[in-house]
Amino acid sequence: MAVGKEIRGKIKSVENTKKITKAMEMVAASKMRKAQDRMRAARPYSDMIRNIAANLAAANPEYTHPFLAQARNAKGAANKVGFIIVTTDKGLCGGLNTNVLRMVTNRMRELESQGKRIDAVAIGNKGLGFLNRVGASVVSHVIQIGDTPHLDKLIGPVKVILDAYLEGTLDEVYVCYTKFINTMKQESTMEQLLPLPAAKLQGDKGNHSWDYIYEPQAQTVIDELLVRYVEALIYQAVAENLASEQSARMVAMKSASDNAGNVIGELKLIYNKTRQAAITKELSEIVAGAAAV
Repeated sequence: MAVGKEIRGKIKSVENTKKITKAMEMVAASKMRKAQDRMRAARPYSDMIRNIAANLAAANPEYTHPFLAQARNAKGAANKVGFIIVTTDKGLCGGLNTNVLRMVTNRMRELESQGKRIDAVAIGNKGLGFLNRVGASVVSHVIQIGDTPHLDKLIGPVKVILDAYLEGTLDEVYVCYTKFINTMKQESTMEQLLPLPAAKLQGDKGNHSWDYIYEPQAQTVIDELLVRYVEALIYQAVAENLASEQSARMVAMKSASDNAGNVIGELKLIYNKTRQAAITKELSEIVAGAAAV
């Protein structure tokens, strides 16, 4: 039964694959909880530092940082846009990377059709490989972030594009990542990082205004605080992407395990039918031989 042996080999192969996908599903489920807790813990910090930055900017109208929109729009256009693209280092997480990279590609084509050039910072191995394949200008990158992102590892590559914006060689900077909605849903997101949108810097609602005492001076404090705010936004994007990655990988591996089980059931059914047909054929041959004798 050469055909039956071949089917048994296929069944064994799919069973081994199912064991791998099941193990990866369990690993992703264990990492998912920690990633979600880390992501949710970073959100209050981002909100608080945004409120402080907004209140400081409103309390000092005589000085405006270059990161703010009203100061940046007054300068001449450099016809160059920066992108910070956050992806995963590993695959097997469904369409997570494909969706965000497709969105980035469409946006880049729109900007290039307007005569603008693109500089990109890649956070994650998948994004770096994609940008190299399409021939994009990658000014810096960071890969192998691990399950726990560290801000000191992200600051260096991101500082390259922030310095380029401060020097006036970039008109805008966008950050692209996958936002975590829930375990079953992740959303590809592109946000304008620089200049900081006015909608994000609304501060506390009300008619009151804050009065601050600065040490050493207001300009130094506002400069440092806005840089920390931008770094917090980037860290939050990486944390959101990691939580989305583990959730998407768990769902993808569960779907793969379920599909492998269905394939095994179909192969076993085919194997049993083939084996039954072979036995029936042998019995028919024996009966025909006995009848001939």
